[in-house]
Amino acid sequence: MERKKIKVPKKVKKKASVGEETFPFDISPMYEGERIRKGEMYVELGGPKQVGFELVVALPTEEVEDMKVTLVGNDLDELEEGKAHPYAMIYYVAGSQIDPDLEPVIERRNHDFQNFIEGYMHLNQRYDIWVRIGKNAIGKGLKSLTQIAKATMMLFKNEMPFIEKIEALYITEGKLVEKLLKEYAMPIYDERDARVESLHDEDVNEFYSCTLCQSFAPTNVCIISPDRPSLCGAISWFDGRAAARVDPEGPNRAVPKGELIDPIGGEYTGVNEFAVEESGGECERVKLHSFFEYPHTSCGCFEVIGFYMPEVDGIGWVHRGYPEPAPNGLTFSTMAGQTGGGKQIVGFLGIGVSYFRSKKFIQADGGWYRVTWMPKELKQRVERFIPEDIVDKIATEEDARTIDELKEFLEKVEHPVVTGVVRPVDNKRITDGWVKEKEVKEVKEGRAEPATQQVSPSSGVSISPTQGIRLVIKDANIYIDKIVLRKKKNEGE
Repeated sequence: MERKKIKVPKKVKKKASVGEETFPFDISPMYEGERIRKGEMYVELGGPKQVGFELVVALPTEEVEDMKVTLVGNDLDELEEGKAHPYAMIYYVAGSQIDPDLEPVIERRNHDFQNFIEGYMHLNQRYDIWVRIGKNAIGKGLKSLTQIAKATMMLFKNEMPFIEKIEALYITEGKLVEKLLKEYAMPIYDERDARVESLHDEDVNEFYSCTLCQSFAPTNVCIISPDRPSLCGAISWFDGRAAARVDPEGPNRAVPKGELIDPIGGEYTGVNEFAVEESGGECERVKLHSFFEYPHTSCGCFEVIGFYMPEVDGIGWVHRGYPEPAPNGLTFSTMAGQTGGGKQIVGFLGIGVSYFRSKKFIQADGGWYRVTWMPKELKQRVERFIPEDIVDKIATEEDARTIDELKEFLEKVEHPVVTGVVRPVDNKRITDGWVKEKEVKEVKEGRAEPATQQVSPSSGVSISPTQGIRLVIKDANIYIDKIVLRKKKNEGE
């Protein structure tokens, strides 16, 4: 896509600031990881309630006006306190070493540098940015977003000296943010993601790391391979390579693959050694393409959460923008607390949206043939990567909002989880399907007669008048608050 400056409409409210700026706040790495809670918040920018994005665009040197900030829309002192507002941050960069390959690398450091600013919290990336500005920063004299932009650009130039010139365009005007996200930013994001589709893990000798999120998730080790982009979706293998070349000791470092241990799960000796080192020993093994066995750690900036539903023996996926509960009864935000923090959690997995493009997408666990549910918006976005024979068998919220509704749908469409999943990568049958179990059907006379019901392999109860109670439970965590045992009464009592 052609890189060019955005033409700001003439009728919108805007102002420009050129030159040096004084900062009423501290700037230091000590503020990384600072959380601004709702009660401490002055305003929220982007996030789950408003549109927002961040973007870096490489331009010729003569087109970039160094350290200039243009603000379109209301400034910080004009925004309603306690509310969420639209937000776009666009940076034009130039330098003899800069080309479009470096755009996402520079862009991802916006998260890093903005968290150096006292009273300013930056989360996520791309079109999922979530910013909060604290009341403490306003109390110290922060009045304008141009101050934030100048501080960020200063950090960019100090920490990434190959950036010779940088200019910023910040926008709080909602309609313009929406328009530019759709027409300007998304095509660039899609272009970046498509570059890596023809390259695979076996084609390269090394992967790359990303440790930017360790300020929020100290044990997280993000491994970026051709077939598995970063959890945030912002860094591909090509991006990691470009970053490591210009800053070998930075957050994106080369990771030698080492020996291949598991070609299907994607386990390598070099990755395991790196994981042990970078996680402080918390993580010893990682399988890049496995959901259940030694899954990749999850930070907090992931775009999508995968969650296992033992009732159907299938996996669901939910993206950050979906506000409703998934069929398991949990919202994205609730599951994020369970998934993130740099942990390996069997049953939950954070990924970037572009991982859905991968030929190795959770291939150890059946890939798309183990997927049973995802929001309609997310499914439509990645539908071209879903095999034709399974695409209509994956439910959305229009088909099922509860586990019971999902069970009914999957049985109706004859989803592979019902009869047993065959893993496409090696044609191995990896699940048995839903097992036929027996249950008791009560009758008016007080006796019980057997009835057949189809249940999942991971949970089921059968009761027999002669054999007592039989539980068939797999892959489940059971919490029992109270058990009451009563002696059986004799006949006639």
